[in-house]
Amino acid sequence: MAKGYWITFYRSISDPGALAAYAKLAGPAIISNGGRFLARGEAMKSYEQGIAQRVTVTEFDSVEQAIAAHDGPGYQEALKALGNACERDVRIVKGVD
Repeated sequence: MAKGYWITFYRSISDPGALAAYAKLAGPAIISNGGRFLARGEAMKSYEQGIAQRVTVTEFDSVEQAIAAHDGPGYQEALKALGNACERDVRIVKGVD
């Protein structure tokens, strides 16, 4: 079974405090649902239409597990803490077999 990858690209962050409150809840919710953070932090370099802003890459054993983690109550609570503190592009993709 192919792994699932949850990739988040931040376009802008207007409230760093709310982002920190979100991170305190989101990290444990993702990890408890089988997620493994592969990369997170500021983009080191961006090309083409990329924005040099925060990025996270999280690996799961499957796409279904990644979706379940996102849609689960723990992560949904984290999203409430985040509110409108940032503009993001969140994608879940299937890994290459």
